[in-house]
Amino acid sequence: MAQHASLTLDRWLTFSFDQRILMIANEMHRAAKLTAPGDRERLLNAYERVLALTDLTIQAPGRRAVRRELLRWRDLVAERYIAPDADPPAHDALLTCLLRLTPAAALQLTAG
Repeated sequence: MAQHASLTLDRWLTFSFDQRILMIANEMHRAAKLTAPGDRERLLNAYERVLALTDLTIQAPGRRAVRRELLRWRDLVAERYIAPDADPPAHDALLTCLLRLTPAAALQLTAG
């Protein structure tokens, strides 16, 4: 999390909701590349960054329905964090779900 250690909620709020989701997705994309057994520590660090950015997004003022969906999504990421092994299909499903939260982020699903 050192990469985002100084990121405050006030600074996070300067980004649009679309940008916040895309930044979380960027961390998820980084984590997707860390599936080898030797990558375990780096994978956990990536998930920690995902969880931290998600927590900031949840703390931000916004619609309750979106917050509820993010809380559910966060629980699933936390499950991946404590899982003993990487699970690329589960990870990809989580990334897809995240990207579907906003129309701007969903464009990334067809861009790749």
